[in-house]
Amino acid sequence: MPNPYRSFCKLCLRVLRGVVSRLQKIGLSLRGAKFAGKVRLPIWLEPPVHAECLSFGDGAALDERVTLLATNENAQIIIGARCYVNRSTMLDASVRIEIGHDTMIGPFCYITDHDHTFGSGARPADGALISAPVKIGARCWLGAHVTVLKGVSIGDGTVVGAGSVVTQSLPASVLAVGTPARVVRELV
Repeated sequence: MPNPYRSFCKLCLRVLRGVVSRLQKIGLSLRGAKFAGKVRLPIWLEPPVHAECLSFGDGAALDERVTLLATNENAQIIIGARCYVNRSTMLDASVRIEIGHDTMIGPFCYITDHDHTFGSGARPADGALISAPVKIGARCWLGAHVTVLKGVSIGDGTVVGAGSVVTQSLPASVLAVGTPARVVRELV
């Protein structure tokens, strides 16, 4: 027999999440973020410094503890329609990170479009920033703990296995795994 108290609590939590998501969206919109329709934002979203760099497609959804980091006001983070970004994932952009529609990003992923130069005797933080845009195609799936590095393009329909590190571009409709990620087979 269903517990009416439990059902009521679930309903209240759902309403609370909806209200907080709408408030997050209003706050980000006032700071310049672009929304192409309904977007589900989490209760806990680290407030981005450069909200004007964010763009969300209709039906995009972010889970709890997602970090959207634009290192400057010229960076762009574009999340396509019906995209799902799972919990504790970080998108770290200095130029451009674009995620195509209907793509799923697993939990604890890290996607960046830059790194630092370094040399003998120098601190890595003192090195110049080297940036190259990242593009993840439509209908892709990145498993848990995937890392995508600068300059990478992942073709439409590609699946990247959990724990992989993508250091080079991947073609469309393949399965890639490993560190560094390598294509293991084509997907039909």
